[in-house]
Amino acid sequence: MARLITNRRQMLKMGAALGGLAASGLPLPALAQDTRLRMFWWGSKERADRTNKVNKLYEAAHPSIGINGETLGWPDYWPRLATQTAGRNAPDLIQMDYRYIVEYARRGALLAFDDYMPSILKIEDFGKDAIECGRVDGKLYGVNLGNNSTAFVYDAETVKQLGVEEPQWDWSWTQWGEWSGRVAQKKPGYWGMQDGGGVEPSLDCWTRQRGKSLYTAEGRLGFDLKDAEDWFGFWHELRQKGAVPPADVQALDKNAPESSMLALGKAAAISTNSNQLVAHQALVKTKLNMTMQPSGGPGAKPGQYLKPSMLWSISARSKVAEEAVRLVNYYVTDPEAGKVLGVERGVPASKALREAVGPTLDGQNKIALDYIAFITDKVGPLPPSAPKGAGEIAFLLKRVNELISFEQASVADGAKQFFDEANSILDRG
Repeated sequence: MARLITNRRQMLKMGAALGGLAASGLPLPALAQDTRLRMFWWGSKERADRTNKVNKLYEAAHPSIGINGETLGWPDYWPRLATQTAGRNAPDLIQMDYRYIVEYARRGALLAFDDYMPSILKIEDFGKDAIECGRVDGKLYGVNLGNNSTAFVYDAETVKQLGVEEPQWDWSWTQWGEWSGRVAQKKPGYWGMQDGGGVEPSLDCWTRQRGKSLYTAEGRLGFDLKDAEDWFGFWHELRQKGAVPPADVQALDKNAPESSMLALGKAAAISTNSNQLVAHQALVKTKLNMTMQPSGGPGAKPGQYLKPSMLWSISARSKVAEEAVRLVNYYVTDPEAGKVLGVERGVPASKALREAVGPTLDGQNKIALDYIAFITDKVGPLPPSAPKGAGEIAFLLKRVNELISFEQASVADGAKQFFDEANSILDRG
């Protein structure tokens, strides 16, 4: 009650003051609208710190705008977003992944940016590919937050201390497996790389190197049962040799930087996205580096590709859509925002922003920037966005790999289970 009385007194005083100004003929000041924007993203503490800092910069420059930010880890983010969307309570700004954008756009859950270009959203210098990756059925539903690719991030300092050579960008899967075993021999309870059998981006790379794909343009699996058997079999053989962590150790990884084999001190190298080098470095004291995913050997096709690390999307039900678009534009074009964000969400798609941010980057951020420059002429084209159900299939891959690693299923049975369940998920559409 006391607060209500205070507010009422303040309103009366303001009214009296405005009345006096009006009587004097002086211009009236604009009243704050107090627009609130809800923003939701996944990621590490490093990302949260950078995001919150940018939001405060924006609020300082726009006193009438307030931003309520919320973040979760990747595994929890998508169930929460799905629940909010179904309950017509989605946040205004949604950090969107390339794999999910088609599903959300076709459900009518996202706002098309086209009517705000170029009056508010000014992304002309992104380049065609960096813009088109956010389009679904001809309309723009996602704005690229940065370009990245998959990578193997590894503990260069520890590897050197162990007297083992650093991995090379053109190593094959077999060479990586042999290297992982050599690291394991040097330090008990420590391996060269994680068990990657449940890592979907690595399987994606593997299938593309065979001239196939994870998914077809029609939304079906782009590889066959034999490919799946070979994939699970490769990791099963490494486990048997003691070249990668055993099942009970690998199970500690909950698909978050904080629980990775690298962060837990169990492996020297993990498969991740290039922009996540910054987040992983924040979790370990030793110096990290990164290189390309294993190659498919002589004559293999490129397995990697440049992709949007993530995109900003806006809820179709947002009541503050125009202000949300302005904030998106700030994130992807403003030099001050870019300097705070660095390349933690990927290398900026805007040429002008890259030129502004590049000279300000520290060692680890510079590594991420140089990595994208290095691999650009070594990667293949961006595939079509994954079909509805792809996120569920990614979790299925991890689950089946765990069944095999815990010896609850053979390689052949596990591969068939994965193949059958994945097709059932896609059949549901």
